[in-house]
Amino acid sequence: MLSRESSATLMSAVTAFIYKEARFQDEHQYEAWEALWTDDGIYWVPANGDDIDPEQQMSIIYDNRSRITLRIKQLLTGKRHTQTPQSRLRRLVSNIELMDQQPGGDISVASNCLVFESSLRDDTVWAARNEYRLRYVDGELRMAYKKVILVNNEKALFTLSFLI
Repeated sequence: MLSRESSATLMSAVTAFIYKEARFQDEHQYEAWEALWTDDGIYWVPANGDDIDPEQQMSIIYDNRSRITLRIKQLLTGKRHTQTPQSRLRRLVSNIELMDQQPGGDISVASNCLVFESSLRDDTVWAARNEYRLRYVDGELRMAYKKVILVNNEKALFTLSFLI
């Protein structure tokens, strides 16, 4: 069990990390966002429910670390026609909670997020619950896992051609 002081310090570091990740996403800083991942990172956006098996059922995104790198390379080409011009994005992150921490191991964190996207198509609000497993690597927090549970993931969705 963490002391109150160390718990507050950890919460402050986790909150700053999640805010930084949101800023990188909103500002299309793809390489900086990619650098936040561990070598074994998993980025998952389930479809049709919260607790599906991504190995057995369809997901909107289910990327391992090499697929995250490929996704970033594709975004950097400038050939994502649904992102010409790039969507303007802003996220509101709230309800950041430390869910669990293993001694010397991963830190489980959850938060809520609203993403406002303004594109040529329309203005869209995306609502989600984000679940993270964070890990200290060389003294810096990194994402080992991120699951984005869109509130409306059981419906047909517009193209998600930005980092959710």
